[in-house]
Amino acid sequence: MNQPSTATAQPLDQAREILQHSFGYDAFRPPQDRIIEHLIGGGDALVLMPTGGGKSLCYQIPAMVRNGTGIVISPLIALMQDQVSALQQLGIRAACLNSTLSLESAREVESQLLAGELDLLYVAPERLLTPRMLDLLTRSQIALFAIDEAHCVSQWGHDFRPEYIQLSQLHEQFPDIPRIALTATADEPTRQEIIERLALDEAARFIAGFDRPNIRYRIHENDGNARQRLLRFIRDEHPGEAGIVYCLSRKRVDEVAAWLRTQYIEALPYHAGLDKETRALHQTRFLREEGVVIVATIAFGMGIDKPDVRFVAHLNLPKSIEAYYQETGRAGRDGLPADAWMVYGLQDVILLRQMQASSEADETHKRLERHKLDAMLSLCETTECRRQALLGYFADPLDQPCGNCDTCLEPPQQWDATVSAQKALSCVHRTGQRFGVNYLVDVLLGKENERIRQFGHHQVSTFGIGEEHSAGEWRTLYRQLIARSLLAVDLDGYGGLHLTEASRSVLRGETPLMLRKRRKPEKRSKSQSRREGRVPAAYRALWDALRELRRELAEAQGVPAYIIFHDATLMEMAERQPQTKDALATVSGVGDRKLEAYGEQFLHLLQTFEQTNADPIQDTVEETLQLLKQGLSAREIAQQRELTEATVYNHLARGIETGRLSLDDTLTLSEEQLNTLRFTFEQFGGDGRIKPVYEALEGAYDYGLLRCVQAHLNLESTGSG
Repeated sequence: MNQPSTATAQPLDQAREILQHSFGYDAFRPPQDRIIEHLIGGGDALVLMPTGGGKSLCYQIPAMVRNGTGIVISPLIALMQDQVSALQQLGIRAACLNSTLSLESAREVESQLLAGELDLLYVAPERLLTPRMLDLLTRSQIALFAIDEAHCVSQWGHDFRPEYIQLSQLHEQFPDIPRIALTATADEPTRQEIIERLALDEAARFIAGFDRPNIRYRIHENDGNARQRLLRFIRDEHPGEAGIVYCLSRKRVDEVAAWLRTQYIEALPYHAGLDKETRALHQTRFLREEGVVIVATIAFGMGIDKPDVRFVAHLNLPKSIEAYYQETGRAGRDGLPADAWMVYGLQDVILLRQMQASSEADETHKRLERHKLDAMLSLCETTECRRQALLGYFADPLDQPCGNCDTCLEPPQQWDATVSAQKALSCVHRTGQRFGVNYLVDVLLGKENERIRQFGHHQVSTFGIGEEHSAGEWRTLYRQLIARSLLAVDLDGYGGLHLTEASRSVLRGETPLMLRKRRKPEKRSKSQSRREGRVPAAYRALWDALRELRRELAEAQGVPAYIIFHDATLMEMAERQPQTKDALATVSGVGDRKLEAYGEQFLHLLQTFEQTNADPIQDTVEETLQLLKQGLSAREIAQQRELTEATVYNHLARGIETGRLSLDDTLTLSEEQLNTLRFTFEQFGGDGRIKPVYEALEGAYDYGLLRCVQAHLNLESTGSG
C-alpha cells in the first residue's frame, strides 16, 4: 500500500486517493489536510483535535504514503486490537505487538515489519522501549512515529503513564523520522509539558479546537434519587443503546450495575477491583455487542474507540474539567447526537475536597488540583452556556451560546442569596465551626433533637431562623458556598465546615451573592428521546434492518459491529436508499474494500426492502415537497426538519422523477451551469453513476444537487420532461 515518497511533489493527491478508495470519504476535514501534508513532508507535529474529529487519519494516511511502516504508540491493548481490526477491514496492512500475542504470532509480525509488509504497527510504550524492540526498529524502514493519547505524558493529568516520559528517546535514536503527538485533552500547561517531555520544540502545532457540537451537556443537582433519575434518562432517551456510567467508587459501580440489571438494562461493572479476565470480558462485550451499558470508575475507557456510544452519565462529580471532557468525549464519536448527563451533590464536593487535603502530593500539586476542582464546580454552578464555559477553560472561545446544553434549552434562574448565605455562614460560626451540613440544616430549621440539645445549639441565635427554605434548598446553598470557597471542609475527615477568609465580606454585607436557583428534577417525557429524533420514523424500519444485517456480519467475524460500518454510514444508507453498487459507493464510509466485501448483502437488503415496502419514505418526501412549495430553500428545510441537505435533495430528486416538480422549482441554476452539468453527465455519467460526475466537477456541486439534475436529464431523455 505504501507509495514512493519521491512522489510527494503533490502529496495530497495520493492522500486523497487513499481517503476515498480505502476509507470511503470524499474530502478531508480541516486541518487534516495540512497535518497530513506536513507529516508526509517529514515534519514533526503536535495535534490537538476533539474526539471524533479524525485524529487517526492524520497519521494513518501519511504512513501509507511514505516509505516504510508507521509505528503507533497506543496506551491500551484493547484499543490497538480494535484499530487493527478496523484497518484490516479496509484492506490496510496493519498489525499490533502486545502481550496477548503468542510467541509465534509475535515473531510473524516482527518478520512482516522487517520485510516492509506493514503499513501500520501498533505498540504499547512499555514494549516499544525494550532493547529488543528498539533493535528491531533500527533494522526496519520506519515511515513515522505516532504518539496517541499524548496527554498521558503529563504528570498533572488524570491519565498519566510514566512510560510516556521516556518516549523522548525516539527523537534521540531516530532523529530523521517524523513524529506526531496527538491528544483530544490538553490545556496550555499540558501542551507545553508534552512539547518539553517529547522534545517537540520544533514541531508544528495544529489546534483544531475542543468543540463537540453533537454532544448535549446536562448537569443536575442530586436530590437523593440519582439512580431513579439515571434509569429514567436511559429508558426515556436511550433505550437499547450503548452508554457509559461513571461512579467514583468501586462499591457504587457494583451496586449501580447490579441494580440496573434488575431493571432489565444490560449493565456490566468495570473497575480495578475485578479480576483481569472479568474486566476483559466486560470490555469486549461492551465493544462488540449493541445496547450494553458499562458502569465504571475512571479506570475504564481511556482511548476506547467505540463510535456509537450514545451517552456518558456521571453519578459523581469528576475531579477536573479535563477529566470531564475526556470522559464525556467518549460519547458520539460518529458525529451523531449524544448526551453528556450528570448528577452531582454536596457529598461529592466534600469527598473530593477531603481527598485533596489527605493526598501525599506536594503543595504545588495540591494547589493545582484545588484550582481544577474549583473550575469544575464553576462549570456545574454556572447560569451561562455550559459549552461556552467548557471551551473557555481550554482557551477555545465560543462566540454565541450553543443552544444544545441544559442552560441554553432551559435557562436557569438566579436569586439574591446574600441574606440566606449570611444565615448559613452565621450558623457555621455559632455552632463552633465543627459540624457537617445535615446538622447545620437541622439547626437552621429549628429541629430540637437530642444531639442539638446535647450541644446546646437550640439556644443559639441561628436556631430556627431558616424556615423560608426547605432542607434540600439549604443543602444546595451550602454546596454552592463550598463551591465558591466561602466555606471549607475540615481536614480531619469528619466533614465539618469552617469559614474562610473570603466569607467575611459576605457576612458583613459588603459583597452581594447571586446564585443559581435550585432546579426541579426533569419531568419524564417519552417525547424527549434523542433516538427518536436521530432516526426519523420514516426510516426506522429500514434502519433496524440495516443494523441487524451489520450485527450478523460482525458476529460471524468476531468483530465489533461498528467495524463493519458506523451508525452514520447506515443512517446515510437509510436516508438515500442506494439501489446500485455505484450509488452505494458514494455513501460516506464505504470504501473499495468494504464495497467489495459487503456491497451485495447491503444492496440486496435495500432493494428488497423497497420492493416489500411500497414506498417507505413517501411520507417524509411529501413533507419536504410541501415545505418547498411554501417557499423554503433546501437548507431551510434541512434545518427545520433536522435532516441533512443531502437527504432533502434526495427527496426533491424523487419529486422530479415522479413529475411532481421541475428542476426550476427545485434549483436555481443558470443556463451556463445547466449546460456544464449536462455535458459532464454525458461524458462521465452514462452508466448512471454520480461519483465520476462529482469527481470530474472537482466537488463543486453537492451529490444531492447532482441527483436532482440527473433525475431531470433522465426525464428529458425519455421525453417526459
